[in-house]
Amino acid sequence: MFVFDFGFKDVIDILLVAAILYETYRLLRRSGAANLFWGILAFIVVWFLVSFVFQLDLTGALFDRIISVGAIALIVIFQEEIRSFFNRIGARFSSFRFLRRSAEDDTVSRQQVLEIINACRHMANTKTGALIVIAGESDLKEYSDTGERLNAAVSARLIENIFFKNTPLHDGALIIRNGKLEAAACILPVSHNQTIPLHYGLRHRSALGLAEKTDATCIVVSEETGHISVARGGEIREVKEDDLFLVLHASAATA
Repeated sequence: MFVFDFGFKDVIDILLVAAILYETYRLLRRSGAANLFWGILAFIVVWFLVSFVFQLDLTGALFDRIISVGAIALIVIFQEEIRSFFNRIGARFSSFRFLRRSAEDDTVSRQQVLEIINACRHMANTKTGALIVIAGESDLKEYSDTGERLNAAVSARLIENIFFKNTPLHDGALIIRNGKLEAAACILPVSHNQTIPLHYGLRHRSALGLAEKTDATCIVVSEETGHISVARGGEIREVKEDDLFLVLHASAATA
């Protein structure tokens, strides 16, 4: 007689699988591949029914071969998403480094945040489009190499001059790293998230694209509306000028 043994360990097992599936769905949804996720999930369900429930040997053997090859194919297809997933996990663990920072570092970081906020406020008032990236733990060298090296101190006036209309460096992203304006006119990856509001332009999609792949914080000043948006952790939202300090302080502290 079959005895159904279900314990606490099984509950943990189910919760872990559910969490993994949910995070996988969120990751693929941001990259515009949500339908592919449901297709893969449906295939796994059919494979389970064929192989373990109905025990169809021939069909099950065919599905087993597809599964064994498909695992490698999925790694190749979703290499960017997988890289982004593990990058975000690493960023969360590395965030504990703030425990080792000194009070002097906090003072400098707050000043840098104020300079960035002042620049964003002035550019928002004049509807000057801007895209500013505050690096986290992720290595942004592949993106900073696409622009012009600056290695300059964080200054509101310099940031405003960079994004002044029709200047050579205004088109692209400004990357701030290690307390310096590292590079300007940088090219960022564009997000393929299909849930992005239609009124968001290329700057917003580029900011979200980088936020999906790294732990960087991206600030966008809209050239059309003057609104300020922040992209971080694979999400983007509009923020008020008064709230910008609270949003940026933790990110700029590691820049």
